Amino acid sequence: MLIPKAPLFRDPIFDGAADPAIIWNLEEKEWWMIYTNRRANVECQKNAWVHGTDIGVASSSDGGMNWKYRGVLKGLDFERGRNTFWAPEILMYEGLYHMYVSYIQGVPDDWPGHKRNILHYTSTNLWDWKLESKLNLSSEYVIDAAIHRLPNGIWRMWYKDEADHSHTHSAESKDLYHWEAVGPVITGFPHEGANVFYWKNSYWMIIDQWSGLSVYRSGDGESWTRNSKILNEPGTREDDGTIGLHADVHVNGENAYIFYFTHPDRKEGERSIYKSRRSSIQVAKLELEDEILTCDRNAPFHLDL
Repeated sequence: MLIPKAPLFRDPIFDGAADPAIIWNLEEKEWWMIYTNRRANVECQKNAWVHGTDIGVASSSDGGMNWKYRGVLKGLDFERGRNTFWAPEILMYEGLYHMYVSYIQGVPDDWPGHKRNILHYTSTNLWDWKLESKLNLSSEYVIDAAIHRLPNGIWRMWYKDEADHSHTHSAESKDLYHWEAVGPVITGFPHEGANVFYWKNSYWMIIDQWSGLSVYRSGDGESWTRNSKILNEPGTREDDGTIGLHADVHVNGENAYIFYFTHPDRKEGERSIYKSRRSSIQVAKLELEDEILTCDRNAPFHLDL
């Protein structure tokens, strides 16, 4: 059994890998992890360490068991200065990679008070990216895109709208280029980091509630029912003793693997020092038990991407 190590990956430069997205690099014949590259070990004013961030890249040539840091994605800036990129969502369609990434101008030193947008880029090789557009969605305070195609052939995007109480909103497109806002989907409490996947004859959405990951289920990708909550209890593996955060799920046949990040040394309310800011990427296997999605993060499993 090929059991992945824990933690699966730590960024060797800034030690702040977060918001992982997993995709197969067709050209290089290896798996890529593309992630938010927080600057956890850089002394900054207030919350500037989560801004001014590039998109990091790690690759695996052995099916996801071991990951090598490859640097950051270049050429994403569409205006001058040092700017902020978060939470990439990447998919391949008809031979072209599409990336939807959260963008903030400059390097703010605090969380609120500045616009956030989602940018669309395309690439043929995952290294070189062409800016297609800044999306016109429900507000100018949107982040964390997740995209999946619905049964009717329409592409659906889910994202966090901070202008609407940090609820999950949606938009739709026929071609991945032109998007029209649809409206709120998950409401009632603030959250972020939606991830949508199709597995075992259902659509699944996982959202980050900052107290674990809430799970929703749908038969059509439009109407959602609360199903379960996962990664809300500490794990026993190295760097896995805190809640799981902002995840990506990779499905391979009957198997579904969840890639998430943790703040291993963070204590309640403490974010001002490197120890509390550093983050690690972990992976665990999802299971479906009596129609309830579960995740035993401590259980050994065979990783088969």
